[in-house]
Amino acid sequence: MTSRGFGRDSTADDVLDGIDCTGRVVLVTGASGGLGAEAARALAAKGARVTITARNRAKGKQVVEEIRAATGNDAVDAMELELSSRASVGRFAEEFLGRHPVLHVLVNNAGVMACPLARTLEGWELQFATNHVGHFVLTALLVPALRAGAPARVVSLSSSGHRLSPVVFDDIHFEHRPYDKWLAYGQSKTANAIFAVELDRRLAADGVRANAVHPGAIATELGRHLAPEDLAALQARAPGGQGFHWKSVPAGAATTVWAATAPELEDRGGLYLEDCGIAAPKTSRDQLTGYEPHALDAEAAARLWAVSERMVGLTLR
Repeated sequence: MTSRGFGRDSTADDVLDGIDCTGRVVLVTGASGGLGAEAARALAAKGARVTITARNRAKGKQVVEEIRAATGNDAVDAMELELSSRASVGRFAEEFLGRHPVLHVLVNNAGVMACPLARTLEGWELQFATNHVGHFVLTALLVPALRAGAPARVVSLSSSGHRLSPVVFDDIHFEHRPYDKWLAYGQSKTANAIFAVELDRRLAADGVRANAVHPGAIATELGRHLAPEDLAALQARAPGGQGFHWKSVPAGAATTVWAATAPELEDRGGLYLEDCGIAAPKTSRDQLTGYEPHALDAEAAARLWAVSERMVGLTLR
């Protein structure tokens, strides 16, 4: 729980009660539905100028129209972005910076989950490439706007799925081991968490803070590749076989917007957040909350950063 009394079932609107986002420029990736769309709506309702990204231009436009109608805020727009494509990320960043030289909040929300084996043009495993590499490149390209918007925040959507695997640096892309969609997903979610650790270390002095978020278990389009047996297997993997506490979409988006706006998090970063609070490390195998040590491992975070820079040929200045 936080000092303002939020918890597992708090909603995005609860978290933003009394918060004024007027004048804040916000970018939410993967917001053509689900948690991203709800976070964008809630922030727009508080006066933020919000850009959402979508792979499907028509879906993005529809969500923008819905948010404008629901909030009365016309400062909401959509841009096309395919995170698994380096060219698409580059085009997007150039266009976005042309429109917004200042950025106050970047929510790296987009992702894919437990999909069949697929590879990018570079040969990278798709979940790692989309969930981590695409956001790594996007964030690096937008750092000038984040620095200009300081104090600014980056919210990196991780998951309790990080428990399934650390980043396996010897074979990130499943070139030498059998592909397992859950291990690949878990690895990418660990990458999201430790990316925030290293990003915060690098940018905190510039007034840009980064935190990782576990939104909870929510039924959204993220699970579009899952068959009923996949969901049953995922439930069985929960600590102690206890299954999940399923959240509504408004509750699922709450920790994201808390990370983006909470006064309690002013000048704090490198944390793993869940249920609108700062999570603690797991202390038992059957514990439903908390994070594994590898999710905040500073040494692994620095190593991932170096590996990512080599992969994409991009160095953060």
